[in-house]
Amino acid sequence: MRPNFGSWLTQGYANTASPRKADPSTLHEVSGRTMGTTWSVRFANASMLPLDDVRAAAQAALDEVVGQMSHWEPDSDITRFNRSPAGTWHALPAEFFRVLQCALLWADRSGGACDPTVGALVNLWGFGPRADGANAVTPPSRQAINDVLASSGWHRLELDTQAQRVLQPGGIVLDFSGIAKGFAVDHVASALRALQIESCLVEVGGELFGKGHRPDGLAWRVSVSQPGEPHRRMYTVALDGLAIATSGDAWHFFEHEGQRYSHTIDPRSGQPVAASLASVTVLHADCMNADALATALTVMGPDAGLTFAEELNLAALFIERAAGGELSPRMSAAFAGHIQQQ
Repeated sequence: MRPNFGSWLTQGYANTASPRKADPSTLHEVSGRTMGTTWSVRFANASMLPLDDVRAAAQAALDEVVGQMSHWEPDSDITRFNRSPAGTWHALPAEFFRVLQCALLWADRSGGACDPTVGALVNLWGFGPRADGANAVTPPSRQAINDVLASSGWHRLELDTQAQRVLQPGGIVLDFSGIAKGFAVDHVASALRALQIESCLVEVGGELFGKGHRPDGLAWRVSVSQPGEPHRRMYTVALDGLAIATSGDAWHFFEHEGQRYSHTIDPRSGQPVAASLASVTVLHADCMNADALATALTVMGPDAGLTFAEELNLAALFIERAAGGELSPRMSAAFAGHIQQQ
């Protein structure tokens, strides 16, 4: 599973409040690699847990997500489902089933703007797993797109919720790139709670979840940076029981005959989303939903997406790309309410 390259967030800790005196040795960090990107955990370690134990718990949680949901892994659960013949039922691990249910929920509520069955379209445009590792350099034909659309679509999936299984109707290629990384953040946070770690900042490929406070009493604060310019900070938000995820096209795209093609595919049309949006950032109580919503709002575009966000009271920030490359932010009222003073 590769990152969607969509989160331009830098961790910031400035605060106007006077911090209480604390033992700095209780602020610890572990990190590693997963899903073609990096992960890290900063946490208050009042119990002085061995760092190797914390690192191992986080890595095990991430490895579990990869083993179930990475379509880049030939033996993962999702790859086996994608290869399976029509008419076969597949019992799913609890985590896989939970992510699929969430993806289908937002597929329904967004009118198909996000769709976990988009995998065949992603592959057609050259952004999925390929033996040669190359991306497409020319767009596929309209006929090729129509053929893939005919065999895709979230409505074709049938779930048996009691047995936690899903039917492969034939030709469905699941792709959790727009949600699994967010779930991975939540899954690591859950593993930390099992170790009695309650105050932490979990990050996987730029998607984050924060809970509690640093041991010096300061909030976990992150800065939303300008797309493509990580040192140019735009807004700062505090994360205490909140996650933040971003979808965008700063790096993962290709150009053909002067036109830019984003890796984010609109499942309704089979085409990459328009280049008018540089990024969409969403705040939510958990990172799985934040990740899925960032993808859905990117596909909807700044106008329909902002309307959708306001209707559901979602905290969303849209960075539009105007003529000449100028970037312009638009945000929902809920997002504006989370902005911290610098």
